[in-house]
Amino acid sequence: MKYVVYLKQIRKKFDKQVVLREINLVVKKGEILGLIGPSGAGKSTVIKTMLGMEKADGGEAFILATTMPNRKILGRIGYMAQSDALYETLSAKANLEFFAKMKGISKEQLTNEITHVARIVDLSTSLNRRVSEYSGGMKRRLSLAIALLGSPELLILDEPTVGIDPALRKKIWQELGILRDAGTSILITTHVMSEAELTDRVALLLHGNIIADDSPQNLEKQYAVESIEEVFLKAEESEELR
Repeated sequence: MKYVVYLKQIRKKFDKQVVLREINLVVKKGEILGLIGPSGAGKSTVIKTMLGMEKADGGEAFILATTMPNRKILGRIGYMAQSDALYETLSAKANLEFFAKMKGISKEQLTNEITHVARIVDLSTSLNRRVSEYSGGMKRRLSLAIALLGSPELLILDEPTVGIDPALRKKIWQELGILRDAGTSILITTHVMSEAELTDRVALLLHGNIIADDSPQNLEKQYAVESIEEVFLKAEESEELR
């Protein structure tokens, strides 16, 4: 399998507003791709379209060598949306148990899986609390734990560290690096430019187009700057002048 994710000329518009203009994007096995861009650029739309949550107006999407949408492979994907979708009247543990069963995790594996993902997001001592009692940051951490259940082949994380403190953010990125090294493919959107530096490859989405796609180091050399934040600003300025 050459690519875990392969998007070919994906187009999407809402009414008369064109959001995606023939997007071409790939995610290779065992890499972290950072999809960055300003708010409203269409990052979440790329994800929803490739998963079949939004219908594309043109183009093709393939995940794990399967034409999307296809429900059969969803169990091989860990997805964390920008908005938390949790059962707030239940405990965090009950939420994890529910989603683990949805992913086909056996009863024998269940306890170890929940213990493992709760440790990663630092919720081990709060699993029995109702989600309605959680802060916004804790809900984000629980959503991430759910995405990590079952060691998915592909992780799709939409702004996963919003509302999470810097120390835990660092710990989460360390875990993402471990998963990547073990062969997991990760597509992540982020507004935190320092996080984009931690990816293997950055794709910059602006005005419905991918205007840059390379390693952080290569992009910094290409734009003659010292950070991805400066790449973003310079690329945006160049695009506006066209």
